[in-house]
Amino acid sequence: MKKIPQRTCMGCNEKKDKNELIRIVKNKENELNIDKTGKMNGRGAYICDDINCLEKVIKSKRLERVLDIKVSNEIYESLRGVILGK
Repeated sequence: MKKIPQRTCMGCNEKKDKNELIRIVKNKENELNIDKTGKMNGRGAYICDDINCLEKVIKSKRLERVLDIKVSNEIYESLRGVILGK
């Protein structure tokens, strides 16, 4: 049986299987993308598929600190769309 990698959610700090989380990637051009495949190149950060975790990340600006970049409202809105549009 293949072992599934574990990652920590930035909102709730719980470790979960990588495929249960949403990955946000900062590439070399300092662009942020939502990585649905989990295979994009760049620095990744993970968040649960839960609106409460997203609200915690927005309030604490943790995504900005982890990826060391200013996060636009467009990224947060597209994340909200991904989470609510399950």
